[in-house]
Amino acid sequence: MKTADFDYYLPEELIAQTPLTDRSSSRLMVLNRQTESIEHKKFSDIIDYLGPNDVLVMNDTKVYPARLYGYKADTNAKMEILLLKDLGNNVWECLVKPQRRMHVGTNVIFSDKLTGECLEVLEDGICHIKLIYQGILVEILNEIGEMPLPPYIHEKLKDNDRYQTVYAKNLGSAAAPTAGLHFTTELLEKIKAKGVEIIYVTLNVGLGTFRPVNVEDVSKHKMHSEAYHITSDTAKRLNAAMAAGKRIIAVGTTSVRTLESAYTKEGFKEESKETSIFIYPGFKFNVVDALITNFHLPKSTLIMLVSAFSNKKLILKAYNEAVKERYRFFSFGDAMFII
Repeated sequence: MKTADFDYYLPEELIAQTPLTDRSSSRLMVLNRQTESIEHKKFSDIIDYLGPNDVLVMNDTKVYPARLYGYKADTNAKMEILLLKDLGNNVWECLVKPQRRMHVGTNVIFSDKLTGECLEVLEDGICHIKLIYQGILVEILNEIGEMPLPPYIHEKLKDNDRYQTVYAKNLGSAAAPTAGLHFTTELLEKIKAKGVEIIYVTLNVGLGTFRPVNVEDVSKHKMHSEAYHITSDTAKRLNAAMAAGKRIIAVGTTSVRTLESAYTKEGFKEESKETSIFIYPGFKFNVVDALITNFHLPKSTLIMLVSAFSNKKLILKAYNEAVKERYRFFSFGDAMFII
């Protein structure tokens, strides 16, 4: 299976640069895997496809202002650092640009409140950096950091909350779980009123989700690990829902990866672990019955995941239809409901 098999043509003007004023007014493509039918709806219409036998599983991770700009203490050379993962003891896994300027012992100044020292230089732009600060790190990041928008978004984000889901709770992500951005508080209340159960899991989005595939053979791609957490209450509710034969609807690929990583033959249990699960065609799904997701980058691990959930031919047909119908793509774009 080749990475090039997951390519498709996308005009640049269809890449959404800004979020819509009303989250739920984005478009929704409903793709039926059995009939291979395609319907064009508004996202708020999703309520018509949901009922008391359904469970929505949502990722309640929260994005922190993870992009920092600074300069080297010895040369004043400019540096850009993306905080990916808290490794403990104020040491962070970071994506560094340009990495060639970073060496063990390099000190980077971000502000008078925050500096960093490089402890280790790894491959693919990754470094381990110890953050040195006074006060509360989250407050400092809120003051000097920027929301880590993807590189294909060139517009400045006017409201940081628009790169958060309305149910974001657990701080720890370097990117938003974007399928959830379409939900409003009002829409969620209406969904609950229909008898739909909503269950939250946490996966802190990092390099594993958005790292490009740089190998020709799909099976050779190695995912970076990301941390997830499932509470005891969540585990009980998931086990009860599956035992009752309810339809498990994952909101976003990160929810899929959490569910399929955490599931065992004995069911779910409370746990905090790392997952580097890579889902591509041939994968056997044990939990997820339906998927709400955005339209993903060509040749990405995310389009491979949705192709595994449906089939590659049908997904590429749907994507070509979305291009033809002028859907908006990627993080701030429109949504797809695969049933």
